[in-house]
Amino acid sequence: MLAFSQPTPAALGYSFPAEWEKHRATWLSYPHDGSYSWPGTLERIFPYYHEFIKELSKGEQVCINVRDTTLAAKVHKELTALGVEMDRIDLLIHPTNDAWCRDHGPAFLINADAGKPKVIVSWKFNAWGNKYDHDLDEQIPRLVGSYLNLPVYYPGIVMEGGSVDFNGKGTILTTTQCLLHENRNPGLFQHEIEEYLYNFYGARQILWLDEGIAGDDTNGHIDDIARFFREDAIVTMVETRRSDDNHAVLGEVLKKLKKFRLSDGRQPDIAEIPMPRPVIYEGQRLPASYANFYIANNSVIVPNFRCREDDQAMRVLETCFPGRSIVGIDSVEIIWGLGSFHCLTQQEPVGQV
Repeated sequence: MLAFSQPTPAALGYSFPAEWEKHRATWLSYPHDGSYSWPGTLERIFPYYHEFIKELSKGEQVCINVRDTTLAAKVHKELTALGVEMDRIDLLIHPTNDAWCRDHGPAFLINADAGKPKVIVSWKFNAWGNKYDHDLDEQIPRLVGSYLNLPVYYPGIVMEGGSVDFNGKGTILTTTQCLLHENRNPGLFQHEIEEYLYNFYGARQILWLDEGIAGDDTNGHIDDIARFFREDAIVTMVETRRSDDNHAVLGEVLKKLKKFRLSDGRQPDIAEIPMPRPVIYEGQRLPASYANFYIANNSVIVPNFRCREDDQAMRVLETCFPGRSIVGIDSVEIIWGLGSFHCLTQQEPVGQV
């Protein structure tokens, strides 16, 4: 057992809720530097990125970290022209290196019975193994905590939001390829990583898959592979084309998922979604996956890739999320940044601030 210097969020009754639970807001970090994620194509993403913001704003507040006041004014003007209700948009001068708020943003935990029903966990962020600059990104949870007047906990180890998925009842789905990668926390063993997940996410069970999909720059993030859609149900990607690099990897994922049992002994239901046709740009395989959907209050926003599998994915997700609209938004330009809608977001659950 690891010894922590002060009570952890779990010890105080906090836990990370499922993404489908009610949000107060969705947090984004506005793209601004094409040298990072969209070299040569940054301007091409904005029609789709702004459409995404507009869809989010229909059901919840959208809080956007922006580089400076000049960019904030530009964003305000462009969203207004698109017909976005600007009282649903908060533009905060929180400079970032890049746009992937799922990984560098705050992790919000809740405890309805606590004096402060909501707190933030600020994991260390090292840009997926020091691949990129990240000094500004790493400050975002602290800045958001200050803005919302919330306590912030600092576990002191590297963790990214896209590497873990939650059923809201204490179970986390993740991969060994990412969490045990030598470029994250080389001094920690698997059981020690689990102790951090238990103590700083309020988890009680960790389900480990192996590796991620082809083209994934994050070393196997779970949100391109498999996601909870109910506390007892998981949607997973499958690749039927035997010649594809993902065929064997996703086949092993499916086998393992079928063997999993939840902490109460139940076998989770499994829904399968076919992978899109490979998306290649300048000879590079990109991590296109329908699993990178985002569950907003009113809708589930699904990346589309201009192929026939788009419709199949949308139909499967309609059965997974009754009561929510399934909204497809073109992600062919966005995926050149090596992520999509789930990677761009971090949800803030309802709770007193």
